[in-house]
Amino acid sequence: MDHKDVSRRIFLMSTAVAVSGCATKGVPSLTRLGYQSPNGKLNLAAIGAGGKGGGDIKETGKGENVIALCDVDWQRAGGTFEAFPKAKQYKDFRDMLDKEPSIEAVTVSTPDHMHAPAAIRAMRMGKHVYVQKPLTHTVYEARLMTETAREYGVKTQMGNQGHSGVGVRELCEMIWDGAIGQVREAHIWTNRPVWPQGILPEWTDGIARPLPEQPIPDWMDWDLWLGPAPYRPYNEGYAPFKWRGWWDFGCGALGDMACHIMDPANWSLHLGNPISVECVYQEEKNDQTAPSKSIIKYRFPERLSLCPIDVYWYDGGLQPDRPEGIAPDVKLGDGNNGSLFIGDEGIITTGEYGGDTRIIYPTDKMADYKQPDPIIPRVPNHYKDWVQACKGGVAACSNFDYAGPFTEVVVLGNLCLHCEGELLWDSENMRITNNHEANKYVTKKYRKGWEL
Repeated sequence: MDHKDVSRRIFLMSTAVAVSGCATKGVPSLTRLGYQSPNGKLNLAAIGAGGKGGGDIKETGKGENVIALCDVDWQRAGGTFEAFPKAKQYKDFRDMLDKEPSIEAVTVSTPDHMHAPAAIRAMRMGKHVYVQKPLTHTVYEARLMTETAREYGVKTQMGNQGHSGVGVRELCEMIWDGAIGQVREAHIWTNRPVWPQGILPEWTDGIARPLPEQPIPDWMDWDLWLGPAPYRPYNEGYAPFKWRGWWDFGCGALGDMACHIMDPANWSLHLGNPISVECVYQEEKNDQTAPSKSIIKYRFPERLSLCPIDVYWYDGGLQPDRPEGIAPDVKLGDGNNGSLFIGDEGIITTGEYGGDTRIIYPTDKMADYKQPDPIIPRVPNHYKDWVQACKGGVAACSNFDYAGPFTEVVVLGNLCLHCEGELLWDSENMRITNNHEANKYVTKKYRKGWEL
């Protein structure tokens, strides 16, 4: 089959995924029940209003009605409370959702372990959701989020804003146009973590354990912050910022950045479900936090008429070996973050969010290369893409029909950081077939009262 015919099939399938968020069953959303907010504005609320959550609600709330804000840390959320003085303030999102029935849509910008409990509850009440990346804490949660969005007919978006960028679209169009032929390897790297994880200084005896108890700040509800996670005493080494490296709360460097940096590979190569995942290297492995550095290998089978491909993830500042023929002064990706696509007819590199895409081998090919005509619709703003979807527009570009399966791939990589050897993955049944012990990491236990 001609390569461009394959490219067209990939594009058509990607388009089908993008609009499939419109398919619904079960209980409809408030909008489809006939509820109309004043002056055509969307009634918005935030679950997580400090830090990134503050930015998310301010961006989505431009020109809309922000009627409620929820955060367990009222000091950190203080600036957002001031920005929306008429919005009612809550610490428990369950109370907010129960007491504010006119909420039509919510942003969820909490630590990773709270994404699914908050978003699933909101979706089951018929509310649209914008959820920060990584979409979920576990593979099981990602599958459940996808299914819940479909069942309740809500409009969704994951907060991987690069997916709305022009750069990733140009990368896809180059790959689909056959710029470097069949792609057989992809290498993706980041300088994260930039927070403590691995062997911490507090563990002078080399034993990984929870941090020592400190007084809970007056402005924080620590029990609500923990939510579904096992109880442990408060320590500023967890909240408000350093939670991402702790397995009970975050997904480490992979969870933080792969939804951005792996997105160009996932979209352009139509990766789908891997058949295996393996940790080929890590430093400072322990049972409390993600390692300080790691290299993870995913194997993907043939898809459409695309050849099998190995995708490598590097974090902690590790990077792939420079391909033969690439001069030392040639910049790869953005430097600290980026991707390499190794094809039969050349090599492409792109940046953290799919920007500055360029052919770097053969060395003279990019100078004469003509960018293909655009075939993917351009999106002017990631936040407004979701807001317009909530108001009856087409599904947002990173809706859960795309973001859910993609997140499954991302967080699956964390399973192999706990285990030895290659893990064979049965995606349909969400199970590792050659390591029974590894399956306990596909999901997790939830503290009583926080079950999904």
